[in-house]
Amino acid sequence: RFDEEDDDEETKIITMRLCCGRATTMRTTTTVERMRTTTTTTTTTTTSSSSSSTRGFCAFAKQRRRFSFSAVAASKNNDARSKKNGRAFTRTRIQTTTTTTTPRTFSSSSSSSVRTRASSTEEDLTDAIAKQGDLIKALKASGKTNQDEDVKAAVVVLKELKAKADPSTKTNKDKNNNTNAKKEGGKLAEAQVTPRSEDFSKWYLDVIRECELADYGPARGTMVIRPYGFAMWETTQTILNEQFGMREVENCYFPQLIPYSFITKEASHVEGFAPELAVVTQGGGKTLEEPLVVRPTSETIINHMLSQWIQSYRDLPIKLNQWCNVHRWEMRTRPFIRTLEFLWQEGHTAHATAEEANEMAMEMIRVYSEFAEKTLAMPVIVGRKSRIESFAGAKATFTMEAMMGDKKALQAGTSHDLGDNFAKAFETTFLDTDGKAKNVHQSSWGVSTRMMGGVIMTHGDDKGLTLPPKLAPVQVIVTPIWQKNKDKESVMESCDAITKILKEAGIRVKIDADNTKSPGWKFNFWEMKGVPIRIEIGPRDVQKNACVVARRDVPGKDGKEFGVSAEKASLVEKVKTTLDEIQDSMLEKARKFRDENIVDCATMADLEKTIEDGRWARCAWEGSDEEEKAIKDKTGATIRCFPFEQPSSVGDCIQTGKPAKEVCIFAKSY
Repeated sequence: RFDEEDDDEETKIITMRLCCGRATTMRTTTTVERMRTTTTTTTTTTTSSSSSSTRGFCAFAKQRRRFSFSAVAASKNNDARSKKNGRAFTRTRIQTTTTTTTPRTFSSSSSSSVRTRASSTEEDLTDAIAKQGDLIKALKASGKTNQDEDVKAAVVVLKELKAKADPSTKTNKDKNNNTNAKKEGGKLAEAQVTPRSEDFSKWYLDVIRECELADYGPARGTMVIRPYGFAMWETTQTILNEQFGMREVENCYFPQLIPYSFITKEASHVEGFAPELAVVTQGGGKTLEEPLVVRPTSETIINHMLSQWIQSYRDLPIKLNQWCNVHRWEMRTRPFIRTLEFLWQEGHTAHATAEEANEMAMEMIRVYSEFAEKTLAMPVIVGRKSRIESFAGAKATFTMEAMMGDKKALQAGTSHDLGDNFAKAFETTFLDTDGKAKNVHQSSWGVSTRMMGGVIMTHGDDKGLTLPPKLAPVQVIVTPIWQKNKDKESVMESCDAITKILKEAGIRVKIDADNTKSPGWKFNFWEMKGVPIRIEIGPRDVQKNACVVARRDVPGKDGKEFGVSAEKASLVEKVKTTLDEIQDSMLEKARKFRDENIVDCATMADLEKTIEDGRWARCAWEGSDEEEKAIKDKTGATIRCFPFEQPSSVGDCIQTGKPAKEVCIFAKSY
């Protein structure tokens, strides 16, 4: 089976499953065009005395490098599974080199012949392990990552070989058995997530995958947001849209493709965004007269339209918002935190005076910070960015900075006072009451799906997600427990009744009635998914018209309350009160963690030691842009903001020794 896009003759990785346990000879022509057009160019013959027909499949993946020929033995799992039918399946991985000139044919007599073994000597295994390791290195050198299927498959084969060489190593068969145990309701669900305390970065990626929040897209650096993750974004949209409406902000939409000339009109804007632009130069098979930029942000195209819509002071203010996607060509990507394409909202306003524009920018950063703390339970420090950290083209940038579980900072939302910079570039003017033409003053502000990554890294633990109730797609999971079929009907009736009661009360509730999973498996699974409350109902609970309420944020028995009444009014009150307690507790816990890891520094040595320890450094600052850059080069930390809340006494600048007007916060960040 060939990918229609694979129309060149580059190197291919061929994976075949052969229905034979004996040595095989495979003859293959490596010219891709001949493979596609001739049905007899790839044939497989076996020396097996069995008359069983040979079945196979081929999956081809492009590679950028030339590889040497190698083959590895079958997985034990396939052997064991197929022996029931009197046959042994051998998985053979064939790595071949192609050229763009003369097709090559491999046979058993050539020096590059395929070697297939169900068992190998220690020397042969060592050689096979080395070759498989070289294959993985070559795949990564060609630009592939650990998330690509080719690399994953190659790593599995390498582990199988190492297991054969060292019987004490946990074999692939054991892993498959563990997987089956999970599928059958075992208690191994949390084992799929690397403990956060062990490897924070890997834990983050494991949580996103196992909790079904998102997955990698086929294009490098892109992300597919799955329903569970997108539900969190939809809640964000609902709450913020309500806040925008209260401030007379109207939703709209602007084109994704922007003429390149628009970007170049504002000098600092193009300088700041040029390295991140994705540019379209062809369309309909023809070269475009003017390249089009795939939207990195919309200040330019919105100003182009505002210059046509605004005539006089009567047309002001204009307050617009759009929910959309944007593209920025990031070199290092991480799901939700930094991807080539991401979702966000961007607000844009135009005002008659500079004071109105500044007030709007300040108002919106307050809206964002309240949302972060009240909905996401994520404490933030709100302040002003330094000049070199400000938005390209902005007069001033205001930010909210959150501390993640690894103590790095996350810029969770920004608001910009644009002054009249873009108005000058696009001639966005209005006729004022005095009869004079004046430039409008503007603000822009936005938050993105990056906040979802912030929630994961702020609240998650070794078991997986811990979601604040106001954001959680599922606030309550109802889990039935029975040991005999005679109890099933009564337990399910009680579960259905409780689920209905909570839904009618406006609580996002779900019942897990999967008969193939054990209660223990369900407990672990929904804990990993971060559901704030779990309600357990067994036969004894049914008899007492009661249930068990367990909190996700308090592990073990300490978080469980037994004998909770299932009577409607009492249950609704209990669940709502508990959800509020969880929300407040999560915010307080995160705030305490942040405050304990902010250190007041009086000298440069103090700052360097604090940053080295992975914490935030708060210090008086009156240094220049160059001195700020020098600290970044030396420590990797940047000025996250000058907080709006300043101490009564500031002190002397740690860089210059002169009296400073403000304190700032230095930290490493995402």
